[in-house]
Amino acid sequence: MDKNFNGLRIGYALTGSFCTFEKSFEQAKILREMGAELLPIMSENASGISTRFGTAEGNVKRLGEICGKPVIRAIADAEPIGPKSLTDIMVVAPCTSNTAAKLAMSITDTAVTMAVKSHLRSGKPVVLAIASNDSLLGSAKNIGELFNRKNYFFVPMLQDDCVKKPASLIAEFRMLPDAVDAALRGVQLRPIIYHHE
Repeated sequence: MDKNFNGLRIGYALTGSFCTFEKSFEQAKILREMGAELLPIMSENASGISTRFGTAEGNVKRLGEICGKPVIRAIADAEPIGPKSLTDIMVVAPCTSNTAAKLAMSITDTAVTMAVKSHLRSGKPVVLAIASNDSLLGSAKNIGELFNRKNYFFVPMLQDDCVKKPASLIAEFRMLPDAVDAALRGVQLRPIIYHHE
């Protein structure tokens, strides 16, 4: 943990890939330990649905405790992020294919998509940690669009099971701090997509 993020203001957003929440929480802790200030944001589905990976209330509470701030869960509460310059960089971890599609089409209908849109008004970087079973099928064109969009950066992705789930891509969450550091320098970590040997 040689990086120093002291004073860095990170918008830290979660969307509904519930099976990756534990990995995201762990990275949020690490970013805090590196000195970053985290502004927690959750989409309405991420904050409102209970699954076998945790209750809605428990997930909201946990993220709030890690970040030390109340979780933003509504569009109206996310809108001031840009005008008030509350963030230096925005992280969406996990970012579902549904959210990626909305970002690619500039659709603003959740707290997270509003947070990203508001943050982007100042041309600041956004880091996406994709987690989707159809990343290489119907969602591929939307993710590809974001590859070519200014200010968007990606946590490198892994084909987590190219036999049983040939279209699935999951961000390598342990690389999130490196992706944040690179994005602040205007650099995309590569390879963006890889697989275990």
